[in-house]
Amino acid sequence: MKRLAALLGLWTVLTAPAAAAEEATAIFAGGCFWCMEPPYDKLDGVIRTTSGYSGGEKPNPTYKEVSSGRSGHIEVVEIVYDPAVVSYEKLLHVFWRNIDPVRANAQFCDVGPQYRSAIFYGNESERERAEASKAELEASGRLHLPIATEILEAAPFYPAESYHQDYYLKNPARYAYYRWGCGRDQRLKEIWGDEAGGH
Repeated sequence: MKRLAALLGLWTVLTAPAAAAEEATAIFAGGCFWCMEPPYDKLDGVIRTTSGYSGGEKPNPTYKEVSSGRSGHIEVVEIVYDPAVVSYEKLLHVFWRNIDPVRANAQFCDVGPQYRSAIFYGNESERERAEASKAELEASGRLHLPIATEILEAAPFYPAESYHQDYYLKNPARYAYYRWGCGRDQRLKEIWGDEAGGH
């Protein structure tokens, strides 16, 4: 009887569903959202990324409205991650090394307030950690101009149209041509050297 109970107990453990990963969300703006998905998609602990818009007042804006620069929205990437596997500090580390922090109202070849860089914090802890990472970067002496990246309270996030999601996977040749033509990797190398990309 004891043997049967032990076997039943083992069977229960083996067939129990795995505990779901804890999920947290970060929202960063780093210029073209196509280019902000790949560095996070390859990061252990990131569950998914979604390109979208945030920071403006109009609900459910379209790409055309945001790209006009008059909507108040910014192109952003929403990162859903497991904080038991990857820390918010690591997400920030990757963020900084994928943007040009000193460029105001633009990133690389994309110009306008809809392309400015920003960190959207969802709580006080995220705000403090974002501010600390910015202060650390300023104190490092690496940058020779003031940091233009904003730290903003989280606003509603609106997913971009489906054709923007995973653009780098769906259209690898067009994505590579855009990224090269925009000078993104060249500028990241100038700023960050071997740290460009953050991995």
